[in-house]
Amino acid sequence: MCGIVGIVSTSNVNQSLYDALTVLQHRGQDAAGIVTFQDNRFYLRKDNGLVRDVFHTRHMRRLVGNVGIGHVRYPTAGSSSSAESQPFYVNSPYGITLAHNGNLTNADELSRDLFRTDLRHINTNSDSEVLLNVFAHELQKLGKLDPTKEEIFSAVRAVHKRCRGAYAVIAMITGYGIIGFRDPNGIRPVCYGERVSESGDKEYMIASESVALSAAGYTLVRDIAPGEAVYIETDGTLYTQQCARAPKLLPCIFEHVYFARPDSIMDGVSVYKARLRMGETLADKVLRERPDHDIDVVMPIPDTSRTSAMQMAHRLGLKFREGFIKNRYIGRTFIMPGQKMRKKSVRQKLNPIDLEFRGKNVMLVDDSIVRGTTCKEIVQMARDAGAENVYFASAAPPVRYPNVYGIDMPSATELIAHDRTVEEIRELIGADWLLYQDLEDLVASVSDVNDNIEGWECSVFTGNYVTGDIDPGYLERLDQARNETIRTGAEDVDSDDNGVIDLHNDED
Repeated sequence: MCGIVGIVSTSNVNQSLYDALTVLQHRGQDAAGIVTFQDNRFYLRKDNGLVRDVFHTRHMRRLVGNVGIGHVRYPTAGSSSSAESQPFYVNSPYGITLAHNGNLTNADELSRDLFRTDLRHINTNSDSEVLLNVFAHELQKLGKLDPTKEEIFSAVRAVHKRCRGAYAVIAMITGYGIIGFRDPNGIRPVCYGERVSESGDKEYMIASESVALSAAGYTLVRDIAPGEAVYIETDGTLYTQQCARAPKLLPCIFEHVYFARPDSIMDGVSVYKARLRMGETLADKVLRERPDHDIDVVMPIPDTSRTSAMQMAHRLGLKFREGFIKNRYIGRTFIMPGQKMRKKSVRQKLNPIDLEFRGKNVMLVDDSIVRGTTCKEIVQMARDAGAENVYFASAAPPVRYPNVYGIDMPSATELIAHDRTVEEIRELIGADWLLYQDLEDLVASVSDVNDNIEGWECSVFTGNYVTGDIDPGYLERLDQARNETIRTGAEDVDSDDNGVIDLHNDED
């Protein structure tokens, strides 16, 4: 999962892009990048690390220009590689940079076609570079020295025809502006907003989540519709056009479960309110299954589950307590590269308050259970702190199937719920009682606001992939590729801190 942002302003955008990426840091902690445009040149800085570590004063001073895009990334397998940090750049036609959130399910096929037919070379293993080259090739086919908005939209239409999977994209075209577009199923989120500058001119931002807009003083206009493109010229003129033949809004439900910030609004749905409702339906399930339960206290696994746990406790009439103190300097364990690093970080990340556990029957609430490594450690920590009984509730249903749309859990063998019953999972994590959210309750929690949502991308729970192009052979190839990457350490590459790259003269 990644975070993307693009801004067209009347003044330098470097600080606004930096601030937006900081707000979107929860979507990726592996790498960050910003590229700006001024006087017919791109200025790029990207590297592995958190936003605050990648960009220093010397970098920010050289990221000049009133147009720019940014990206935060997390790795999809194994360790991380600076070679695959974004934005990516291609010099023909015009000079285009691109930031992408999602995953193309036909990336290998496209990569072969780009080489054999389009005569383009792909330099990394990233499907984002593939997508960039597809877009660039479709623009180049038009053969225009000065592309119009209609021709740019035409290139997006061609991208939709060639690319399958999930993608939210922001691209910057040298001297013309930025364009944001979303896959025809609207799986990955992206929205745009506006504000008025001191001179009275309109400025625009496109971002993965609305919270990035509000933090920078922009007013949310709306989400980009599935298949739609939003083109903003460098002078601030905005155009929109639907570029897909039969778009359907089928957003990823896991955004509301885990990835998104609670203060974001996605496709008209408040993430915070959705998580409140998840807590209510969990409480209702407790009352259905064990009306005479002996729970003494409800505790969240910080931070994503706090909203659901709080509402669950309220509905059950129980105490809500913070039993774990989180180390703010440890990243999100779900998106850490490598199982050993995830397991090691759990006890560094959370520390129990013994007083809250001693002699009590504790209901721990987490947003989901994916690999099971974290919750197993947490259950043991609760026991060590003196809990009498440790119960565990997941605000999401069992995660049984791989994700192919940009979430780092492609291998079924890594998922604790795959081919296991709830009772078997309970034994593995060591809980005295395990409670999962029902899928229909989860869907109901996020579906009562926007009538345009035709369904939800729930493949990790159901094994049904909305793009219709995923079969067992695809999943097996994906698993093999992932295991090979981890085995060879192909992504374990050190990066050099070589400052900001001026893409036209490669000066430090």
